[in-house]
Amino acid sequence: MAKKRPQTKAGTSGQAQVTSGEIPVVGAREPCPCGSGRRYKACHGRAASHAVTELVQRPFEGLPGECDWVALRELVPAATVPLTLKGGLPEGVPSVTLATVLPMAWPALRRDDGSVLLALQNDSTSGDLARDLADTLQRALEAEPGTPIPARRVPAEGPRLQDLLDAEAAFAPEVHTGFEFWIPQSADGADPEVAASLERANAAAIPTVKLTSVDSAYWCETPDKNHLRWVMPYPEEKLLDALARLQAAGGTSIGADTRLVGSFRAHGLMVPVWDLPTSMKAEECEKPAAEFAERLAGALASDAPLTAEERRARGGLTNRQVTLS
Repeated sequence: MAKKRPQTKAGTSGQAQVTSGEIPVVGAREPCPCGSGRRYKACHGRAASHAVTELVQRPFEGLPGECDWVALRELVPAATVPLTLKGGLPEGVPSVTLATVLPMAWPALRRDDGSVLLALQNDSTSGDLARDLADTLQRALEAEPGTPIPARRVPAEGPRLQDLLDAEAAFAPEVHTGFEFWIPQSADGADPEVAASLERANAAAIPTVKLTSVDSAYWCETPDKNHLRWVMPYPEEKLLDALARLQAAGGTSIGADTRLVGSFRAHGLMVPVWDLPTSMKAEECEKPAAEFAERLAGALASDAPLTAEERRARGGLTNRQVTLS
């Protein structure tokens, strides 16, 4: 085994000393900026790593529309939502809009008119999406108009979206057929790179529609069959029990030739998924989805032990789960 390197006492390493409140974030294997001589991950990075672990399970918990935040992050190709900041908009910022993605995978964009677009479907650098997005949003609000906001490593102790957004404001996604919202209607012409990115994104987008009869359910169309993906706010174990009761009783259908095929796990929530026939459009899902929601509410209210048949149904549902995040 290699010999341990002797630790250099703070103040003797030749590095400038900084207080604990000023420690910047660096690579995990780099020397800690505090001057201790230890690697960052073994020094001030330990607290940062622990903080991220505590926050990663449900990054959007406490925000209005948590289920729709998850859907827009993982399931919906093209959508936008107006955001309301605590204390109102800064001077010179006419609006802040959440978008699923932006051209060239920009984390955010300060447009020429001062408005801000914040992208949701970007990689997390800290492990806590709410903190990453808050950092990007703050930088966008302070950027010069006409500036894309680059990605960066986010400090572990910065604010989260829950600290910046108005918790009383509505969260109302608008699903789009394509990404034309990238280019303002007032623009004379798009940058060639943006135009090329727009063309690629539109070609890859799956047609998606948000249902109006129930919360956070999204119909989508694929070549072989259509699907309904429904983000639900209930605890996973309770929801699995309820779905198993309905499955055993033949109550999970949302129309002829439809089938509950499994579920996703995403950001601490469960997303049941139904296969639909290719002929079944979004509007035809509205009534059966609302009727299913009533049956589900009854099943969720039951505390009776599962029967043998319900336990088998539950096992099948558990085996058909896929974790997205």
